[in-house]
Amino acid sequence: MTRTYRWALSITALAVVLVLISPIFWLVSSSLKSPAEMASFPPTWWPSAPRFENYTEAVNSVNFLGAARNSLTIAFISTTLTTLSSAWVGFGFARLTAPGKKQLFVVLLATMMLPGIVTLVPTYLIFAKLHLVNTYWPWVAWGLGGSAFLIFLFRQFFAGIPREMEEAAIVDGCGYVGIFWRIFLPQSWPVIAASVILSFTHAWGDFVGPAMFLNQDSTTLAVAMATGYVNDKGLPMNNLVAAGAVLYVLPVLVLFMVMQRRFVSGFATSGIKG
Repeated sequence: MTRTYRWALSITALAVVLVLISPIFWLVSSSLKSPAEMASFPPTWWPSAPRFENYTEAVNSVNFLGAARNSLTIAFISTTLTTLSSAWVGFGFARLTAPGKKQLFVVLLATMMLPGIVTLVPTYLIFAKLHLVNTYWPWVAWGLGGSAFLIFLFRQFFAGIPREMEEAAIVDGCGYVGIFWRIFLPQSWPVIAASVILSFTHAWGDFVGPAMFLNQDSTTLAVAMATGYVNDKGLPMNNLVAAGAVLYVLPVLVLFMVMQRRFVSGFATSGIKG
């Protein structure tokens, strides 16, 4: 590799990094601007006097802590149930035998091509008939239903575990439930980490579901922020929106930083042949 090639590769990588981090920089910069600087043209890249009080106003302008608690509750319910149900179904597809299993697995994968917005109205009508609107039970039902992609991820991982371990457990008198809990699940921490990240991010960032199924008192932080940062004329206060957005993404960033190594290795397992 020549020096010119290395320099070109480094410059290209730096340019890509700058492009990727520029939205984050602009978000943080906007969160520290005054309303006048937000409306100025040409735009200012960095505020002349950073307004850190924007973060305090962002928390106090809406029921930030209460909505954040609701978001964490929904994210915890959805993440826990989705991960466990997806792991159990993935184990069944990987290690159990039944008529039509391959065809059912193909149908499961085909559901990933169906946009969620298509099923939203029928889902709302079903939950309304069952009197589950304005409760967290829809997220319990969705969590128990699992995720097609995560089922595929767990199935690929479990299919790569040697069959001898399973046979030895059966000889010792362990059933398939015990094999799943005692042998397979403890070895699947990379996939569990990927599942936790994806499930938490989806539930934490969901706007449409809480807006449809929850009232204003029990809604999530995404909905509260979308409707709460307005002035007395009904116009959005974009500097507070940016400050709230910075606080909003922190839990996801912290979770990803804690579990990033296992998260990346979990994605690598999706290429294992079953």
